[in-house]
Amino acid sequence: MAVLTGGLRPRDRGVEFYRVAPGGATAIRIEGDDRVKLVDLHGGQTAELTARGGEGLAALGLRAENGGLTLFGRDSEPGNQIGLAAESPTTLIVAAPGGRIVDGEAPASELLVEVRRANPQAREETELPAPLAEPRLDFRVDKATALSYEVRAGEYIQVIDVEGRQCSDFLAFHHDKLQNGVERGLDATVTRTLMGQAYPTPGLQGKFYDLDMDPLVEVVRDTVGRHDTFALACQAKYYEDLGYPGHINCTDNFNGALASFEIAPRKGWEALNFFYNTAFDSNLQLISDEPWSRPGDYVMLRALSDLVCASSACPDDIDPSNAWEVTDVHVRVYPPQNRFSVAIAHRVTADAPPVLTQETAFHARTSSLTKSFVEYRGYWLPHCFNNEGAIAEYWACRERVVAMDLSPLRKFEVLGPDAELLMQRTVTRDIRKLGVGQVVYTAVCNETGGMIDDATVFRLGENNFRFVGGDPYDGVWLRELAERESLKAWVKPSTDQLHNLAVQGPLSRDVLKEIVWTPPTQPSLEELKWFRFLVGRIGTHDGIPIIVSRTGYTGELGYEVFCHPSDGPAVWDAVFAAGEPHGIKPLGLEALDILRIESGLIFAGYEFDDQVDPFEAGIGFTVALGTDEDFVGREALIERKEHPQRRLVGLALEGNETAGHGDPVYVGRQRVGVVTSGTRSPTLKRSIALARNAVQYAEIGTEVEIGKLDGLQKRIPAQVVRFPFYDPDKTRPRS
Repeated sequence: MAVLTGGLRPRDRGVEFYRVAPGGATAIRIEGDDRVKLVDLHGGQTAELTARGGEGLAALGLRAENGGLTLFGRDSEPGNQIGLAAESPTTLIVAAPGGRIVDGEAPASELLVEVRRANPQAREETELPAPLAEPRLDFRVDKATALSYEVRAGEYIQVIDVEGRQCSDFLAFHHDKLQNGVERGLDATVTRTLMGQAYPTPGLQGKFYDLDMDPLVEVVRDTVGRHDTFALACQAKYYEDLGYPGHINCTDNFNGALASFEIAPRKGWEALNFFYNTAFDSNLQLISDEPWSRPGDYVMLRALSDLVCASSACPDDIDPSNAWEVTDVHVRVYPPQNRFSVAIAHRVTADAPPVLTQETAFHARTSSLTKSFVEYRGYWLPHCFNNEGAIAEYWACRERVVAMDLSPLRKFEVLGPDAELLMQRTVTRDIRKLGVGQVVYTAVCNETGGMIDDATVFRLGENNFRFVGGDPYDGVWLRELAERESLKAWVKPSTDQLHNLAVQGPLSRDVLKEIVWTPPTQPSLEELKWFRFLVGRIGTHDGIPIIVSRTGYTGELGYEVFCHPSDGPAVWDAVFAAGEPHGIKPLGLEALDILRIESGLIFAGYEFDDQVDPFEAGIGFTVALGTDEDFVGREALIERKEHPQRRLVGLALEGNETAGHGDPVYVGRQRVGVVTSGTRSPTLKRSIALARNAVQYAEIGTEVEIGKLDGLQKRIPAQVVRFPFYDPDKTRPRS
């Protein structure tokens, strides 16, 4: 069986793929005898076709109506395809139109266009991604070589892996210091110390420093997410020790490339190695493996001073560091007047296109209040706010009212006659009991009972559901199940149509009742019960359309306000204007973590993952085993419930030291659990933690110890206590 290498499959140069973004359009040049395939990936999407030049749509054997043609439509099955054959050249324009969910219209979803060329253009090399702007420098670093170049302060440096899985060492020296006879280049030790990370990433921890602690460059974009600053660039000794004397190496290449700048040669260069996959294992051994980079992946830096730089295409072909094959690297330098978003790239699946970090609908407002943002699930979210901080924000939520941007939650519209059945198969709740206007919290499991995600499901109609989860993979999973079970259900991503602001705290009702208008067919804001939602407007009957659910993640009375991204700033302004007399504050992720731990609310990657079932994650109440309804993982969960091994518990710690995720839980010499989340509770005035313990040590009152250092030299005594720690009967969110 062949090894699977997602994203690196051999390309058929005669086949080209084009994505038509939801609500967007894509123009494609078509030549005679080319074959075109249109694919409705998610189903239920209209494709609008027009053409320019030549015979227009007639060149594809189509008859235009009023200059265009509509294909697919609301009843189109997911994956539906239409093939066309070109008789003569034209430029095909494919659009994926859609309306705004908040206006009651169906959202758009993406289309795929596959073009099979009759006469493929010969390409001697892998095609590079298009320049991000007009570059000042644009050059190739041939495999097993290195080149030097000068960069001015403010310019952007883009280092591109041409064919994927190729390392590229990067050197940068302070130009003015070189002119004064002082050589100051990138220093990994200084950088790691000041940034607190193995290697800087886009955001607050994004700068690289020299030995004088002066920043030389900052990371603007990274589509890879795995690099190296632990070891030297490859050098002669490395190859000699492995039995390859005379092997070409990056250090000698750098010495030659930098000679014209009178930079002294070295036996081994300390370099930032882009795309090199290294790490320290559990035994603190330095290990390396194949790079994560794909063809066209890149890192972009911004020069913070005038620099002398050098880039290599590493010649290492004797181990996996370049996947055993040496290829080229490409460098582009862009002038400083350009502006590029700060971003990290994510892929939902291995072969999916990379998606850069986005800003939410509320970013214009939050960014004026803080520069402390963290990357969360493909979006920038505030960590804390200026002049406030986590503790002040926490107390504002417990005592008054706060608003928080939770737009990265992934939303999917599940539509069609089999929508209810798909939901029933997917989640652990009995969805048939869910009425229109109700919301339910649930788990999503795989066949072994492990949790893929937790989610809330809204029922908007008989055949209309909205699935709100944390993981973008949820949509892939839903579509796979619909296809596997041959269900007539459409799963359309709607995250880009619905951004949401959580308004939480004991005064949240008082704030929202002043601005939320509802028609007689909907409950008023004051009448809305826990885990219900309403469809309304801001202000009056013709105000901004919104959906308001009585849900939250703080353990307080609270609501979530969903709106179209174009309305985000206006919704923020309305909420804060109404909240000002009540002392409203913005809330960041740091304060939210304290709130949710106190309230016993679980978080992906901490309290659960695909190896942890809902019972072990503390949400066994979401598993409906008392009916004959089947869902994915049901049989495994029956077995797991009958033979439990672990249970989520609350721990109260002695003293003021805190426990952290991953800390072991001991009884004597034996490890009996692991801390999933820990914090210091302002309300309880003590340190608390959530932990997954063996069932034998999960009863209330059980004495345990949390291991610090090596787990043996230092222990924090703790006791299993009832949780949620704060308001365990949930009287406040129900109030």
